[in-house]
Amino acid sequence: QVQLVESGGGLVQAGGSLRLSCAASGRFTRVATMAWYGQAPGKQRELVASITSGGGTDYADSVKGRFTLSRDNVKNTMYLQMNSLKPEDTAVYYCKAQIVTTTFTISDYWGQGTQVTITS
Repeated sequence: QVQLVESGGGLVQAGGSLRLSCAASGRFTRVATMAWYGQAPGKQRELVASITSGGGTDYADSVKGRFTLSRDNVKNTMYLQMNSLKPEDTAVYYCKAQIVTTTFTISDYWGQGTQVTITS
């Protein structure tokens, strides 16, 4: 069974920083693309940033220049460094990973979500 465990959320003032982590564990062959999604109250879940297994990244326009996504393929862990945070960044952040299973099928897995609250 595959699990994604997120950590690093919290409450900070505008202009502050947070670092989110997402670690994949369980039985699988490898982790392909990983991503963070944010869901603000009353809104749909939206893609914040994604990273391929080769390290290629893509960011939502709203976070470009402020957020940096990286990963450690040995630890199967992804990190989102969030700087210059704004109140509009407030959301529950969910980790998503494309997992290549032991039978070489690809399945999407989600973490449980971590709350990020930015105060003005």
